[in-house]
Amino acid sequence: MHLVERGSELAAVAEVLTASVGGTGGAVLVNGGIGCGKSELLDAVRGRAEQNGFLVLAAVGCWAERESSGGVLGQLLRYADAPWASADRIAGLLAGLGAAGPIPEAEPRTLDAATSATLHQLCTELLQVSERVPVLICVDDVQFADAVSQHWLIQLLGRLRNARVAVVVAECVLSRPTDARLRAELLRLPSYRRIPLQRLSPAGVATVLHRHLDPDTAAALSTEVHQVSAGNPLLVRALVEDQRAGDRSPDVRARVVVGEAYGDAVLSCVLRGRPVLMRVAQALAVLDEGADSGALAVRLLDDEEPATVRSGLAALDAAGLLDRNALRHPAATAALRASVPAHHRARLHRRAAELLYSDGAPSTRVARHLVAADPALPDRALPDWALAVLRAAAERHLVENRAADAYACVEVALRICADQSLRVPLKALLTSAAWLLNPSMSVRHLGELAEALRQGRLGDRHALMLAKYLLWHGRFEEAAEAIERIAVRGEEHDPAGSAELRATREVLAASYPALVSGRLHPAERTTGRSARDPRVRSAAALSSLLAGGDEDEAVAEAEACMRAMRLTKKTQEALMCAVATLQFADRLPAAASWCDHWLAEARAWQVPLWEAEFASLRASIALRQGNPLLARQLAEAALKQVPLESWGVCIGGPLANLVQAATDTGDHEAASTYLEMPVPEGMFKSRFGLYYLHARGRFQLENGRPHAALNDLTTCGQLMTSWRFDRPALVPWRAEAAQAYLLTGDVARARALAREQLALVGSRASRTRGMSLRVLAAVSPPGERADLLTEAVEVLRGCGDQAQLAQALGDLGCLHYQAGRPARARPLVETAARLARACGARPILRRLPLEAGPARSEPADPAEQVSRVAALSLLSGAERRVAALAARGHTNREISRRLCITVSTVEQHLTRTFRKLGVKTRADLPEEIVLDMAVAG
Repeated sequence: MHLVERGSELAAVAEVLTASVGGTGGAVLVNGGIGCGKSELLDAVRGRAEQNGFLVLAAVGCWAERESSGGVLGQLLRYADAPWASADRIAGLLAGLGAAGPIPEAEPRTLDAATSATLHQLCTELLQVSERVPVLICVDDVQFADAVSQHWLIQLLGRLRNARVAVVVAECVLSRPTDARLRAELLRLPSYRRIPLQRLSPAGVATVLHRHLDPDTAAALSTEVHQVSAGNPLLVRALVEDQRAGDRSPDVRARVVVGEAYGDAVLSCVLRGRPVLMRVAQALAVLDEGADSGALAVRLLDDEEPATVRSGLAALDAAGLLDRNALRHPAATAALRASVPAHHRARLHRRAAELLYSDGAPSTRVARHLVAADPALPDRALPDWALAVLRAAAERHLVENRAADAYACVEVALRICADQSLRVPLKALLTSAAWLLNPSMSVRHLGELAEALRQGRLGDRHALMLAKYLLWHGRFEEAAEAIERIAVRGEEHDPAGSAELRATREVLAASYPALVSGRLHPAERTTGRSARDPRVRSAAALSSLLAGGDEDEAVAEAEACMRAMRLTKKTQEALMCAVATLQFADRLPAAASWCDHWLAEARAWQVPLWEAEFASLRASIALRQGNPLLARQLAEAALKQVPLESWGVCIGGPLANLVQAATDTGDHEAASTYLEMPVPEGMFKSRFGLYYLHARGRFQLENGRPHAALNDLTTCGQLMTSWRFDRPALVPWRAEAAQAYLLTGDVARARALAREQLALVGSRASRTRGMSLRVLAAVSPPGERADLLTEAVEVLRGCGDQAQLAQALGDLGCLHYQAGRPARARPLVETAARLARACGARPILRRLPLEAGPARSEPADPAEQVSRVAALSLLSGAERRVAALAARGHTNREISRRLCITVSTVEQHLTRTFRKLGVKTRADLPEEIVLDMAVAG
């Protein structure tokens, strides 16, 4: 790293070297964490000493050679041509040192007389050489030097006070300290210096990065590189390599790539110490318990002395590998964990689980290690208490929306559970977890759970969940049996459980009315404490709305319930019901906003089923907002999260969205492909079958097959009527059926259906009313169409459905063309075309008469056009509405009835309008006022 921030350290060593040249022997002890630059500093010192005429002798201590006799001394003697001896004499000396054999580390470090004499002779000869040339002795990792070599160094240091010899040794902060006698001899020298090497500062890291990376990348990454490396030069260099390893696109420049080089550097740091250091680091990686990891590691490695483990922790911390007793970065954890053999890793996890359990740690923490202990093999059996812990952890994970963790816990619990009475609730838990990950994963357990229910071995809470799963997969007979067996528990004994049961039954009633609605009584929905639960209320709001209840009350209830809930396993379906309530009440902006919120929450929780269901719901809202491009994108995303075969009967939702979006954009080939996908027969017994029938009917209608369309649309209508869900805002089947009858020539039936739908939607301005007015105009006599279409435009422009607005504007423009009013027609058609292009509705665009009529002529006098626009801006909203109807030929009395005002008020508005515009009669009213009212918004 080019010795960044090491200038003062080099200067200190230089002072000692200078003193030794003058005959005052000196010594330097360099210490610091692993990888903090000690070896690089010693390299620089040797290079500077050689330039200044020193004879340099160097060696490196090694743990593997710590018990050899004279290993470090042999490196020193061979490092350079020794002036006092030939190669043969050096070999003989070393052979003599080795004859005594190794000195065990645990025994007192005493030498035989012959070895001591040899070491003394070597010291004497080295001192004699120093009289002719100054000598530098460098020993790196001196804490690993063998006993013989340390004895020689101790003898030499004792004779350096008046010698031209400098000794520079480096030690690492490890679990094995340097010999205390060697330290004592170093301290006795008058020119002794101790140089602690610190890790690089943020500025030092930035300097290193600027030397190796482009300036922009270096500036952007310096702070994070310092955080990840803690300023350890070895790790900084590794991170530089990781940044160079792959191409960095501009959008990821601000993030550090922590890759293979960093992991290798971490292992290199740890491998430089004693084996116990690797064991400590591996234990931390396996534990991965945050700030508690250090204390647990001391207990986990119970075959090591606690002091030794704590020293190892200190060494890792000095190297910058730890942050509050835990490994600093997940990449370090992954690299160290991968270095642990599988069988040893399993034993560590099991021991960690036992320690945490004895400490009373939360079940989720204990269970994580039990799962990782892998009890599949006989020699890895888990303790007796493990089953209860795993079950408690699974239930907690489900409450906290961590389905994958819950599934893993229950899998292990089932593997070790031999008690058949406990396996049923465990299977129910496993099914619930699997359901959230992928509903298909739960199928193989449904039969066993259904049998347990028949035998009375499955509780009500699990039974109701089982009913929902069976319904999802179209197993209606088993679901009906499950529902019939459910006995709602008394609220006075378990209010929370009662609320959950009622909420689930309300959800089922809204989604599977053919099967469930007859088993629910109105009193059950409105009385008792559980009726105040927001889950019950939101589902009941949807049921009430679908059954023809008050829209405003249902919407208010749904929004109030959503404000009272957060997304969890127990509330997800209730939240879906609440959003659907807003959707079916034509409160589309609010429905879209709430659905976007819950979709973001689902993505944050990373629960595939929730994300898929909310994405599908949002797609259906996008279709009602006239945005088929967004709808198709969301519906495709839903099928990526949960594959088609896993949707069960609910596949009708996303498939209907895809078919309708493709139809609306004119991609009939794609729509046909979607319709070829297999669907379960049971889908048509659910609310989701209505969506599918409606979408398929619209596809048939768009492709000129009215009879096939009528078959789907009337079937849809019959189901809605039989379920008492006949609400046009749910599925406006009459609108498309009326158009299909019109194509077959049955105008009377078409008109009857259109009027029937308009009567059902009521007088409130809504998307469904605007669509109904447009369809009624298409089947009405020519004289009635203009008013119906004008009102449809006025209603739709405030409801957010751009596609429906484009159709209404296009129909009104065509009507004006047919009546010979091209000046009025053209702006309407052009606006319709603009809207159709924006939402990708090519079929609407193809039907517009964009080439009809002569080219538009500009007013002869531009000032006159400006004057008209200025005059129109003077009119109030009420005056504009009255003037627009008057310009279309309505009498004052007709205008009075239409706008619900008195005839006198009409006359007053017209008088003021004539005065502001400078006209005298209705015939003089400018045509811009009619266009202004039709196109505005």
